[in-house]
Amino acid sequence: MLGRSILFCGLLAVAGTASAVTIYKYTDANGVVTYTDKAVAGAAVFVFRDRMVEHLEEQVKLETKKHAGGETLQVRNDLYAPVEVELSVTGAQNAVGVPQKPIRWVLPPRSAIRLATLTPLDPAKPLRYKPKLRYALGDPRPTPLFHQYALPWVGGPFRLTQGANGRYSHFTRKGRYAMDIAMPVGTPIVAARGGTVVKIENGQSGRGKNPSGNFVRVLHDDGTMGVYLHLMRGSVLVREGQRIGTGTPLAQSGNTGNSSGPHLHFVVQRNVGLALESIPYDFSQPVDTLPNFAVVREH
Repeated sequence: MLGRSILFCGLLAVAGTASAVTIYKYTDANGVVTYTDKAVAGAAVFVFRDRMVEHLEEQVKLETKKHAGGETLQVRNDLYAPVEVELSVTGAQNAVGVPQKPIRWVLPPRSAIRLATLTPLDPAKPLRYKPKLRYALGDPRPTPLFHQYALPWVGGPFRLTQGANGRYSHFTRKGRYAMDIAMPVGTPIVAARGGTVVKIENGQSGRGKNPSGNFVRVLHDDGTMGVYLHLMRGSVLVREGQRIGTGTPLAQSGNTGNSSGPHLHFVVQRNVGLALESIPYDFSQPVDTLPNFAVVREH
């Protein structure tokens, strides 16, 4: 099965460099799923989507505080990372203090801020309005520093199966410069750069509901974030808020979420203004070389 998955990853690598390669998927009489670049009978064109989804609605919240003078709109950030927010208010009726344009702010980790207070023009009538909150992880103000990332695994050598601007899943703003490295399930994954763990998912099995599968997101000191995706269920070793160094064990590689086969998807992102964007990065050595098994950790 691993050989078949590696073959498929290889097809993705070819497709990422060729100008017109189509991948087909079919299931044989024994129920075995096969991927090929040949249009065999019964095969359908395979469309691969490797989207990143992080649900922050439970950790970044717009709260309405009602009081005698009206209502106060407050945003709370429970994450261990800064969050850029934008509050807009539309459809206001009988309201004073409505912001004329959206209010943007960067909330520090684990903090809250009052953004607006609305009072009724006529206290005898109801206060009506529609608030809308947009947000993005990270502070867009810091300038990313040049950094060569350590290989985020122990063992190998492994093979890059899809790189920057891959035609199958590395073409969106969030994942344009990501790298997919094929490796057996259970390969130790370590931090490529030190920072603070700000978000994890550890309970997804198989394809699950989240295309990212299980993952670890680490905030670096220059505001960039390294994300390690498709990890094995139950293998994440770090907790949100934990400070880690280069080489700190994070988890084991897996095949969860919208994964093309057993591999690690590693991407570096930053907030460019209410949107996460993938940015270019370099490893300190070629992907297909054998790293030192005794990883030296940097704190």
